[in-house]
Amino acid sequence: MSALHTHVDTNVRRGDTVVVISGKEKGKKGRVLRLLPKKHRVVIERINLVKRHTRATQAQPKGGIIEKEGSVELSNVALWCNKCGAGRRVKAKIEEGQKKQRACVKCGSVIEAA
Repeated sequence: MSALHTHVDTNVRRGDTVVVISGKEKGKKGRVLRLLPKKHRVVIERINLVKRHTRATQAQPKGGIIEKEGSVELSNVALWCNKCGAGRRVKAKIEEGQKKQRACVKCGSVIEAA
């Protein structure tokens, strides 16, 4: 990614349910915890768990090995459509007098923001 291109337009938002469509975690579903737009990555609940060795601190007196979520490339996830029961691409749906909404490309149902 070039230094000039910092704005990332994404259809995935925090709290959305997504499914991993490629990689070692393929087929797993989870909720988006965090977006890392400059890195084109997303952190998903209980997906891509990594182990971190931590030193003992006042907050964590024992220290030791902690398992936490690693990030996944944004292109490797798809929004989950509840009506289709699958990961789908989304399109913008604009109806008169309403805000722009995200809709499933296949069935047209609106994907609600969390």
